[in-house]
Amino acid sequence: MASELSVSEDVPAEEQAAAPAAPVTDVEMAEGKEGGDHADGSELPYAESGDAEPRTSFIDYLTSPVVTMIVGSGGNETVLTAHQALLLQSPFFAEACAAFSEDGGPRQIELVGDETDSVGCFLEYLYTGDYFPRKLPGQRVLESDPALPSVDESGDQLLKHARVYTLAEKFGVEKLKSLATSKIHCVNSTAKGEIAYARYVYAYTSKDDASIRAPVANFWATRSHTLRAEAEEEFRSLCLEYPQFGYDVLTRVLDEKLKRESQSKLHPAPGSGRKRPRHSQI
Repeated sequence: MASELSVSEDVPAEEQAAAPAAPVTDVEMAEGKEGGDHADGSELPYAESGDAEPRTSFIDYLTSPVVTMIVGSGGNETVLTAHQALLLQSPFFAEACAAFSEDGGPRQIELVGDETDSVGCFLEYLYTGDYFPRKLPGQRVLESDPALPSVDESGDQLLKHARVYTLAEKFGVEKLKSLATSKIHCVNSTAKGEIAYARYVYAYTSKDDASIRAPVANFWATRSHTLRAEAEEEFRSLCLEYPQFGYDVLTRVLDEKLKRESQSKLHPAPGSGRKRPRHSQI
């Protein structure tokens, strides 16, 4: 109706009377045809691109071939299995699975230098999106485990997440790296536990990996005056074993000192200005 009104405004009344009326059925058929094109989605904008990939359902993951993983070496191997479609989220496993033949041969991957617990956490993450212990919603606290002490005196709880971090680095899963880092900051540890964790970080991460090394150096730079009293010998040994650790800590201590000095110059305390020395007169 809107199109008929707009046309009649520009045509004289005499020509309108002489012109035959447009068949209503044509308009209805055109409208019906237009609706029919959109009904099957062939004319929709997102249907024309053809770039959108169909969503992979969880059933698709579970019906994919099963891959066997041999974790460990030297008689301490553990056999684990996982569905190939889930493993393909990792570039490491995607490359390994690409070498499998499609003639029904074995699908097996050897993880000689890895630990079973860390690989188990990795697989738990692939299947559920997280691994135990999980962070409590809205809190910087991990769910409790009756088998573990509330305070990590040995550093085992920190090392658990650190090993997951380095494994995620090896497998190329960035989200798992971030998840492991967030859990590290939730562990309540002691000086000796922190030293065990720092030793692992500086032994198994690259020098340029600031995402995990920087918090370790900052932690010791701000607390070394108290933590050294609890584990001074271990701290000294760590600095000698990994000079980069000692350098990183010292750099942050000096940076903080310079920062305080700069702030004091910008905002000097009353009466803190340097005075000319007084000379006694005899």
